[in-house]
Amino acid sequence: MSTRTKFNPSRSSPLLSKDDFQGAEEATDGSAGLRQLVGIKGGSKTDNIWAIRLQLTKPVTWIPLVWGVMCGAAASGNYHWIWNPFDPSDRDVMLGLTDAAKGFGAMILAGPFLTGYTQTINDWYDRDIDAINEPNRPIPSGAISEGQVIAQIWFLLLGGLLCGYGLDVWAGHEFPSVLLLSIFGSFISYIYSAPPLKLKMNGWQGSFALGASYISLPWWCGQAVFGELDRPVYWILPILYSIAGLGIAIVNDFKSIEGDKELGLNSLPVAFGIDGAKYICAGSISVTQLGVAAYMASIGETNYALALLALLVPQVYFQLTLLFPDPIANDVKFQGASQPFFVFGILATALG
Repeated sequence: MSTRTKFNPSRSSPLLSKDDFQGAEEATDGSAGLRQLVGIKGGSKTDNIWAIRLQLTKPVTWIPLVWGVMCGAAASGNYHWIWNPFDPSDRDVMLGLTDAAKGFGAMILAGPFLTGYTQTINDWYDRDIDAINEPNRPIPSGAISEGQVIAQIWFLLLGGLLCGYGLDVWAGHEFPSVLLLSIFGSFISYIYSAPPLKLKMNGWQGSFALGASYISLPWWCGQAVFGELDRPVYWILPILYSIAGLGIAIVNDFKSIEGDKELGLNSLPVAFGIDGAKYICAGSISVTQLGVAAYMASIGETNYALALLALLVPQVYFQLTLLFPDPIANDVKFQGASQPFFVFGILATALG
């Protein structure tokens, strides 16, 4: 176990920029309390252990996983509405309520449990780098003890696996596909953060593992709960979107480039420089979606292909106006502006 880095804002160091100091301070726009709860920079300090535990799970990161479950449910073709206004044959209220409950269970599995586990274990193994980049995080600041962090990791992991098994039983699976996906995802989360493999040490491996975890795994989870993963396309399309997810993962690495350099993490911004990484980021996001649109057109789903192209246009615009000029200063703005169009493209693909 490595020695925890002490954060000293008064020391003279080129590794600490103005943004680093801002990350150690509370936001002054009235959002400090909310920032603390959802686990982003600028959060207020608190002694409430449950608020600290929630912060460690970074609820803001649950959203793409929950969305991925929705996409998988849509791709299955077996999700029923409570009362579908567009289809008179899909108005079985009890069946709709049952499917809604199953879907909610899958979202709890993908979001609070396994994403919470992923974020907590990542913070545990990143405590040294967070002491440089985000010293106000719960672990480097000492707001939560090591024993409490370890207990939370085990609770979220075992709770997630139990939830996955329960969904298999509820869906009547003879083969425990949801449980096995949960085990696989948990393993990827562990080796992403933990030595000796620590995939995040290698930019390509780490970024793709992150993209796959945020897109492919929740898609497969949602689809497995409501259907079968019995066609190659159900595996190919989520993996393709994981390549786009690699680009999104790169955006998260821009803010940590200096700390990554100091601690030897070979993220793509470190390996290729800021300029090189931003073009890799934009290329993986855009080219992958062009490929998916071409595939949708090739199977006769022209309307969905056109919808994907329409959703790609604003993403390219935000790449040109936010990502390319300054990916470090605009990382949050870029993700907030661009990602809604990206995730609606995933849903359009799943519906197609």
